[in-house]
Parts: sequence; structure tokens; C-alpha cells
Amino acid sequence: MQATWRTLALATLFSSTALVSAVSAQNLRIGLASEPTSMDPQFHNLATNTQVRLSIFESLLDQDALQALQPKLATEWEAIDETTWRFRLREDVAFHNGTPFTARDVIYSVCRIPMVENSPSSFSIYTKSVAGIEAEDDHTVIIRTDGPNPLLPVESSTWAIMSADASGATKDLAFKKGGCEGMGEVPQQAAFNSPALVVGTGPYKLKEFTRGSQIVLTRAEDYWGDKSEWETITLRPISSAGPRVAALLAGDVDLIEAPPVQDLPRIKNAGFNVVDALSNRVIYIALFQDGPHKGIAGADGKNPLEDPRVREAMSLAINREAIVDRIMSGYATPAGELLPPPMFGTSGRPADGDDPEKAKQLMAEAGYPDGFELTLGTPNDRYINDEQVAQAVAQMLTRIGIRTKVDATTASQFFSRRNALDYPAFLAGWGAASGEMSSPLKSLVATYNPDAGLGVTNAGRYSSPEMDALLEKAMVTIDDDERSELLQQAETIVLNEHGILPLHYERSAWAMSPKVNYEPRVDQYTLAHTVTQATD
Repeated sequence: MQATWRTLALATLFSSTALVSAVSAQNLRIGLASEPTSMDPQFHNLATNTQVRLSIFESLLDQDALQALQPKLATEWEAIDETTWRFRLREDVAFHNGTPFTARDVIYSVCRIPMVENSPSSFSIYTKSVAGIEAEDDHTVIIRTDGPNPLLPVESSTWAIMSADASGATKDLAFKKGGCEGMGEVPQQAAFNSPALVVGTGPYKLKEFTRGSQIVLTRAEDYWGDKSEWETITLRPISSAGPRVAALLAGDVDLIEAPPVQDLPRIKNAGFNVVDALSNRVIYIALFQDGPHKGIAGADGKNPLEDPRVREAMSLAINREAIVDRIMSGYATPAGELLPPPMFGTSGRPADGDDPEKAKQLMAEAGYPDGFELTLGTPNDRYINDEQVAQAVAQMLTRIGIRTKVDATTASQFFSRRNALDYPAFLAGWGAASGEMSSPLKSLVATYNPDAGLGVTNAGRYSSPEMDALLEKAMVTIDDDERSELLQQAETIVLNEHGILPLHYERSAWAMSPKVNYEPRVDQYTLAHTVTQATD
């Protein structure tokens, strides 16, 4: 804490100069809390990646700051029947290389998603219901689903639309569930380190991607939509909070995401603006439940996390209110669900209370009165105060006999290790791209089945056939009230079994020069192309 305040104090000496110098009318500079793992827009279903790709690659539909659907590359959409959708595509749209956008590019883009290799978190969860795609004409797409899928329009907002020609597909394309025809040699994520392959329809082009240093975007002058105010946008990953704040106060950047909540009063007093909003992101603890794990010791070779009593004890050991008050400085809300109420599919369930004595009793009943040793993985640069939260959780678990060691790494290392099942327990976050309960259920706790696009982020390997059945039914239920009830029932099964432990919902903040404006978003995205110049 002292180092952070010293950094702020030094930077504040330069802040008045920074404010006078004003933001360049042509160049916007943003300090990111975490670096994208790839410029491949379909490689990693991660907010850090998505917020950058949305400036370059667009989708059929878009979501506004409150996650309401808006037209984008599709101007209209309608359900023809329970399993057939028609999307009318925007005309006179061109990719950055000048080739026209047509239905062929939509087919290619949907076909490619399940063909992306080694994806840490695949977008295939949003394409698994697609049974067929046909071009009615160059600007009309007919999409058929395996069964009723009321969320297809929402899911289409996650599909990054790529240029088939720029990606090397020169033959006729035909969608097939088991593998599309005419795709050619599908480029994989490493190829997108070169701007030459990063060809979208968005308001910006990729000029430079220097890993660990900066991402430079230049305005697409022939963009079909409203022209952005900035000729150039420079995104600088500054994962450490102190240097990120110092960069803002010194005038090196114009806006930063995720400023440390404890520093917000000082930032405001220095003449900078802060905006914030409750997010849809839940921070949770996932627990490995599929046999012995090398990260557990002192349990005679068993995996105590497979016992629901142990999982409940762990939840009761965690004082969520203390974490919110002391570590998050009030910029969070204790979580009892995987999505903050009253969002669609939530039940209003309260967070588990802090009851270490009952937790110790449950540990004894489960056969672990002396506890065991556990490693808790966490990123240290992805979520708000992520490592500090993990350290607090570790201390709370230790007091009931679960002697916990924290293994903190950068986000890129963490996600790779998480997907390799290196952690018996880990802290992570999930923001619902669809704005409703099926998103965390499908990804985080559905039985692991990557071929079906289910459980793709379920690195704890929790499994409940009863929950799976309710989720599957919900996903083909058109009636909103009935679907909401099914999602509530499915989530309740998971929470009653403590298959995953919600901690808190983040409240997101952005700090910026008074010369720029930014509308806070519930999805926590920092969308560079939506930052505007402040008017006097």
C-alpha cells in the first residue's frame, strides 16, 4: 500500500501539467489492466480479448452498455419458426482489405469457430446449436438450429465475422455440422500476430501488436458506420496497478481501466474523472472434483474436494463481507449466485454466511478433522485485486484446517495452467456475454463436453446429470418465464452442492482525463472506439 501511495504522490506532482497539455485530438492512449492473449478474434473467449476485437472485428448483432441487442452487420433478424432464423445483412460494407462483406463471410466465420485449435475457452459454446447455414442471397442468411434456441440472436453477438477471402478460403463454402467444406487451410492463432491477417469490418485496423508493449490501432477511413474521433488508438498493457495509475496522472495515457479502488479518492482529488457501474462478472472459486490431484496433500491420496461437506465447509469459511469491505473497498457485492440478481435466470439467493465453527464441524464429519493441504491458483493481473482476494481466501481456509498456499501468475500463464488442470482449486471470474444465467451454467459447471460446446471452462470438472438435463431443457424453451424458472432450478442444484463457490460481483471503474468521456458497461469492456472527447 505504501509503495502505491508513494507512486501516486510522485505522479500527482505532474498531474496539473498533464491536464493542461490536453488530450491529442487525434491520438487516444489507454492503459489496460491485462493484455489480450491473441489477436485471433475467435481464439479465446476472454473479455480482455473481446474488448480489443470489437474495435476491429464486428458481429451480426451488438450489445449496448446494458447488454441490450442492437443491429450491427445484420440490420434485421427474425425467427421464421422455432428452429429457423433469418438475418438481413447490411449492404455496402467492406472489409479492411476492400473486399465486400457478404453472407459467405458469415458462413466461413461460424464454420471456423470449432476449428480453432488449442482454444483456452472456446466460442463453440455459442455455435453448438447451429445445424445449418445457407445464403438466401448475398445479404441474407438463413440459420437452422438443432432445436428451438431462443438465444441464437444473443449468441450471434459473440461471433467475430472474418473475411473468408483474407483467411484463404477461395472455394465454394458449404456448412456441415461435422465439418464445413471449402474452408481451405484454416489459419490458427499464431498467424494473427501479423496485422496482414487481422482483417475485419470494424472502425479500426490493427497496425501493430507488440506483445508486452503496445497495440496500435488506426482508424478505418472507409468504415461503413460513424467515423471515430481518433486517428490512432494506442493500447498499453500495464498490469501493475501503481504504474497504471501513475501513467494516467503523469499524462502518459488518457484513460485507464480497473484503477485500484483504494486509490479512487486520490485520483479524483488530482482532477481526474472516475465512472463506475455494477458489472455482470462474478468472481468464484472452482474446485477440482474428478479424482486425486497433485495439488492436494495430507489426505491419504484422496481428493476431499469431491465431498460436498468439504466444499460447503470451504464456502462457510469465507467471509465475503470482509473481502468486499477490506480488499474491494466496497466496490463489489457478496455473491450468492453466478450472476447478480435481478438478471435473467437468477433467484435472489443470498451469499453464504461466514461460519467457521460450522465449517470445522463439516470437515470433521467428512473425515478431515485435521484438515489437509491445498494449492489455490489465481491470476495476479486479470481481476480487481485478484491476488489479494486469493490470499484472503487462503487465510480463511487455513483457519478451518485447510492449509492453503496461493500460486499466483500472470493471466496468460494462469489460463494455460488452469486448462491443463494444474490447480486443485483456483480463483477466476466470469462475465455473462449473453446477460443471462445460461452463460455461466454452460461454461463453468455443465459436464465437460467440448464436442457439444458444454463445460468448456469447467476446469473443476463438476458434473451433475440432473443439472445438465435442466439446462438442456432451458436452452430449447422459448417461453421466457418458463426458461427463467428452469435456469433457476439448474443453478440451485449447483449451489446446493457447492459445486462452485461464488465470492462477489465486481463493480467496475474507469479513471480518465477530464478531456475524455467513457460510458461504463456492465460487461466491463473497455471499448476504445466508444471513448469520446469531452465537450467544454
